[in-house]
Amino acid sequence: MEYVNPIRDLETIRAMKEELRKHSVRDLLLFVLGINTGISLIDLLHLTVEDVCDGQNPKQFLYIKDERTGEERAHYLNSNIREILKEYLPMMDWNPGDYLFKSKKDCRPITRQQAYRIINHSAREVGISEKIGTHTLRKTFGYHAYYKGVAISIIKSILHHHSTAETLKYLGIDKNERLPIKVDVNL
Repeated sequence: MEYVNPIRDLETIRAMKEELRKHSVRDLLLFVLGINTGISLIDLLHLTVEDVCDGQNPKQFLYIKDERTGEERAHYLNSNIREILKEYLPMMDWNPGDYLFKSKKDCRPITRQQAYRIINHSAREVGISEKIGTHTLRKTFGYHAYYKGVAISIIKSILHHHSTAETLKYLGIDKNERLPIKVDVNL
């Protein structure tokens, strides 16, 4: 597997969203869900409508069972994700068990290869020359979470890594770089 990079620049993320929206709200949702949750591509592709929607509205949390440990993990669906879900879900006549990222050919989810083509094509269209792939979604999530002050131990847990050194390397962050600690209880 080739090493791919996170998308570090917020303006580039915005451009990616615009480019993906031109093609399909489904593709935009895949990108936004990936960069805002850090969920693995395999888990993303196997999401169903009932995983993210209570029948009327998008859920606040998505629960995914870890196949290795059997543990169920909660992933917060922020307002960006929920807004796109509100736009996407009414576009089709969904059944609760339908795959969220349904292929246009059949009722199965899109393939990993198709997800790669979607992300890579849009990245090229907005001028990203770095190596981009499906892991870019998770890496972008982790990179921005880290620089917004989320503890590396939490990011490590979300990404299912064994050590913080592994997580820092995965995100392309120099482990000797020190961020100022911002504790804002804002009472």
